[in-house]
Amino acid sequence: MQPYDTIIIGAGHNGLICATYLARSGQRVLVLEASGSVGGLAATREFHPGFKVSVAHTVSHFSAKVVDDLDLAAHGYTSAPAPMRTVGLTLGGEHVVLAGADVGGVSAQDIRRYRDYRRLLQRFADLLKPFWLKTMPRIGASSLGELMTFARLGLRLRLLGKRDMGEFMRVATLPARDLMDEYFDHELLKAVLSWDGLIGSKMAPRSPNATIMAMLYRMSGEHHGAHSIPDGGIEGLVKALHSAALAAGVEVRTGARAGRIQILANDNGLRARGVELADGECIDAGLVVSATDPQRTFLELVGVENLEIEFTNRIQRLRCDGFVAKLHLALNGLPNFNGLAQPDGRMIIAPNMDAIEFAFDDSKYGEYSQQPVMEIVVPSLHHSSLAPEGQHVLSAHIMYVPYKLKGGWTEEARARLCERAVDIIAQYAPGLKQQILHSELLTPADLERDHNVTGGHWHHTELSIDQMLMMRPTYGAAQYSTPIPGLFLCGAGSHPGGGLMGGPGHNAAREILGKKS
Repeated sequence: MQPYDTIIIGAGHNGLICATYLARSGQRVLVLEASGSVGGLAATREFHPGFKVSVAHTVSHFSAKVVDDLDLAAHGYTSAPAPMRTVGLTLGGEHVVLAGADVGGVSAQDIRRYRDYRRLLQRFADLLKPFWLKTMPRIGASSLGELMTFARLGLRLRLLGKRDMGEFMRVATLPARDLMDEYFDHELLKAVLSWDGLIGSKMAPRSPNATIMAMLYRMSGEHHGAHSIPDGGIEGLVKALHSAALAAGVEVRTGARAGRIQILANDNGLRARGVELADGECIDAGLVVSATDPQRTFLELVGVENLEIEFTNRIQRLRCDGFVAKLHLALNGLPNFNGLAQPDGRMIIAPNMDAIEFAFDDSKYGEYSQQPVMEIVVPSLHHSSLAPEGQHVLSAHIMYVPYKLKGGWTEEARARLCERAVDIIAQYAPGLKQQILHSELLTPADLERDHNVTGGHWHHTELSIDQMLMMRPTYGAAQYSTPIPGLFLCGAGSHPGGGLMGGPGHNAAREILGKKS
């Protein structure tokens, strides 16, 4: 008798979600996590004595269905009662402020246009929302269930009406710059609104790809894309997921790095039958589910010798280089930003779309911008246990920092980028430098090392038109099953994508349970 029905590799939020659904169906499930704690990029850790932070610092679209299905409220999770403001910072304090359906700091004409823009995009987001929590059928699929999924999508498109259906088809593939220029005059407003289509990606406002689709994906959340920090912080969400998994009977082993997926041959071909840990221990199971990224799953854990060459080539071509660095500052007090009574929102430093584009241009050639664009939050304002009383944590995502820096990521190179980023923030928050007790900069290469994700890419692979929906991560592995029977995917590299959303874990579990029934 094999000890486990399913082994899941990786205890990030998708791995824990998938494990809990499977365990609640009666399976005996083991989750293996290489690091010493659960949560993946959402794990909270101490980076300076008394100061804690996670790489993922806000929530924008975590699935309400997952919250209800797994009864996360019973395990201590409470979503934020209201979303954070998004603030486009200016040096003089005349900021652009987004708060729900309202915008401030722009002309009356841009305010009217913003309401029209938001109403239209929310309609498009609502159209797509049900399909983020469904398996997207492969092209050419012919089963009744798969045809019904396509039919429902077609029906929802038709219900938009002829005019809006045509507009959806046009807008969905527009570069962010084109859409912003169509609607708005205010340059900072354009930059701020384009941000959520770009963050975590290798794309810029002029990129002819999926930036608008990424915005619509994030707008599927309870606050329609606005960011929040739940009660208990990101740590509270991860703790609730871990608690729910344990309550369902899931066994979670940390410090257990997977070395290889055991692939056995039988009369019907190859099949995944367990995991060999890096220390040589072998654990058998009926199924293996990988919550880690597709390249690590197939090229390292499965091995190219067990895969068809065409499939291997597609996996090798996946775009997985991360482009976001993470800056953490331990501060001896609350930073004072010009023109803000409290820095309690999500603050964007990106004066215009050209600033974003120029930073992207530098990164294409293996360099980082001397005028970096970034997103900043002070999470300790929302979750006081992240810092000692009266002190605070500043957390920043610095965009367009290359995974492979020209000349390599040395300690000197990290220090230069950290110093430059602090210099930029201090222009908006005078006195910041005098408040710094400790700083930490994590490049995409550091995220790869610390979190076992290829390229340090937030989404495990680029969220782009050719790597989305029924093609995510690629043909042959886009419906959670893989070319290796008994091996499934449930990580951010699967549909619908990355971010703290939970869709891949939810969908993979449904697919696995459907396969077994």
